[in-house]
Amino acid sequence: MNFKNLFVYWRTVLTVAEITLRHQWNDSFILFAILVQPMIIAVLALFMLRGLGGDYAMFVVVGSGLTGLWSSLLFISGNSINAERWQGTLESLVAIPTPFEVIIFGKNLANVVQSLISMTSSYLLAALLFGYTLKMVEPLLFLGSVLLSVFAFISFGLVIAPLFIMYRGIQQWQNAMEFPVYILAGFLFPIALLPNWTTPISYILPPYWAARALHETSTGAGDVQKVILAWGLMLIFSVIDLFIASKLFKVMLYKARVDATLETE
Repeated sequence: MNFKNLFVYWRTVLTVAEITLRHQWNDSFILFAILVQPMIIAVLALFMLRGLGGDYAMFVVVGSGLTGLWSSLLFISGNSINAERWQGTLESLVAIPTPFEVIIFGKNLANVVQSLISMTSSYLLAALLFGYTLKMVEPLLFLGSVLLSVFAFISFGLVIAPLFIMYRGIQQWQNAMEFPVYILAGFLFPIALLPNWTTPISYILPPYWAARALHETSTGAGDVQKVILAWGLMLIFSVIDLFIASKLFKVMLYKARVDATLETE
């Protein structure tokens, strides 16, 4: 994906994000994925960890919010192109002068930002239902981690979306991809508890570095160097994802404009 397009078409990105948010607030599946499911996970985890202190509770709050973020990315952003195909609007979007990836970036932006509600709802649950007094140890670093995490998740979603529409076999594994990432990315517990052979897999997952940065800045468990390392790797993975996405979108658009096979595959 061309970074220049994001600056040239920034109004398009924001308009698409706004329309997507308006549309998705009426979708019960989306509301369940970003609000109800993370709250259930948070309640169960907080119940098991009750009495262990605020640091554990904050870890759960951030982790349950990340589960909503990943579910949104996988099911909503992943199907963002498929949704246009099902509604019969894919051909029109492909034909307009605005780069198609700019439109999908706007849709992914809406999905990821909307999913941040999961973290807020989990915070309120911990404070009200379980009586925890939660304190953000590094608020400025946490805010920076949130912004970089949003960009990293959007970039990752730009890779998933064209893959799901071009290679239907991958989409068949969509449901099976949800919980393994919860575990391998260390959303709700450290990956040190997992077998050693899983560690390299965690390191190549952008959600892992997002989780690490958010956990360490919210609980103060890590130093600044570790946070900066996580930020740097999120940026590197984001650039790699955008490069891969640009190639995938070219293939997808070729199928749509030249081969006219995208609808039939």
